[in-house]
Amino acid sequence: MMTSELRVALFSGNYNYVRDGPTQALNRLVGYLLSQGAAVRVYAPTVAKPAFEPTGDLVSAPSFAIPGRSEYRVAIGLPKRLRADLDTFKPNLVHVSAPDILGHRAVSWARRRDIPVVASVHTRFETYLRYYGGGFLEPAAVALLRRFYRRCDAILPPSQSMVDLLREQRMNHDIGIWSRGVDRTIFTPSARSLAWRRELGIGDQEFVIGFLGRLVLEKGLDVFAAVIGELMRRGVPHRVMVIGEGPARDWFVSHVPTAVFAGFQEGTDLGRAVASMDVLFNPSVTETFGNVTLEAMACAVPVVAANATGATSLIENGVNGRIVDPSDIPGYADALQAYAEDRDLADTDGLAGEAKAGAYGWDAINQKVIDKYLAVLARRGR
Repeated sequence: MMTSELRVALFSGNYNYVRDGPTQALNRLVGYLLSQGAAVRVYAPTVAKPAFEPTGDLVSAPSFAIPGRSEYRVAIGLPKRLRADLDTFKPNLVHVSAPDILGHRAVSWARRRDIPVVASVHTRFETYLRYYGGGFLEPAAVALLRRFYRRCDAILPPSQSMVDLLREQRMNHDIGIWSRGVDRTIFTPSARSLAWRRELGIGDQEFVIGFLGRLVLEKGLDVFAAVIGELMRRGVPHRVMVIGEGPARDWFVSHVPTAVFAGFQEGTDLGRAVASMDVLFNPSVTETFGNVTLEAMACAVPVVAANATGATSLIENGVNGRIVDPSDIPGYADALQAYAEDRDLADTDGLAGEAKAGAYGWDAINQKVIDKYLAVLARRGR
């Protein structure tokens, strides 16, 4: 089969109503598929004022807002209207990007019609329970995820560390990699701006510890705040710069009161913000890849991160950053202090990260998804 013969139905719990790493990756994939002559139709929840315009044809799936996290929505299934649209579109492959109700219904719809299914893995949903008092339910969540992913023909996590974890969890026999890319026209060391830092009240010689991401508890905000507190107790000179917005902003402000909150940034403004850090501190354990880590690396900014799936495939400990046990507050503080007290070390590790980021181009990465689609179809005799 040729790429131009692909007819892909893509199901997502969030395609464009909130901007985050997974939604941007999915939109880039759809754009690449369309540029290669494939037909794509996207089924996902929609809102009146989305974060950005969708790439390709987007069909609205019925959904409801998550209680307490109303910025996110849950698609409630595959009603007759969507099934009729699918019958008209006639996909020869289904791509599901979330193990939600819509994803489960889409897999069932495809299996009844003997249509192959490929699933991409974007988030370690089971880890979210730790941050909302439900950690004891994690084994049950893993079992539910296993049931979902085993019904697919192949699954595509974004890193080798996630491949290893999914194999350990026995999620599927066919596990490939759909990595993530970085836009080197935006994320580059040349985007660094001391003038912008001054506008935020940050001096040219001050050492800036950056946080980048949505301000939600599952990003490790509690660990970040505890580590900054430890640095203050040690008397290590630094400034904290927070890039992002989210429902936990007030909590973060109260726990890191000395931080500069620069708000949500995008495009070249985001590149400027990341390049203007001196180190990125990313304590999250919920990512499957760590887009923010790669963006910092492309800007020649060293990264201190948790020893978790979102970082270990990108960071070589002691080469382009530091990997620390997720609960080791003194260990994080030691790593950040080492960079604060030795700017040459920070520069050396940052340049090593920039060199590694050069291998992450979007077109080559998205072509691997097409290759997996075609391999699955060939295995099915299509």
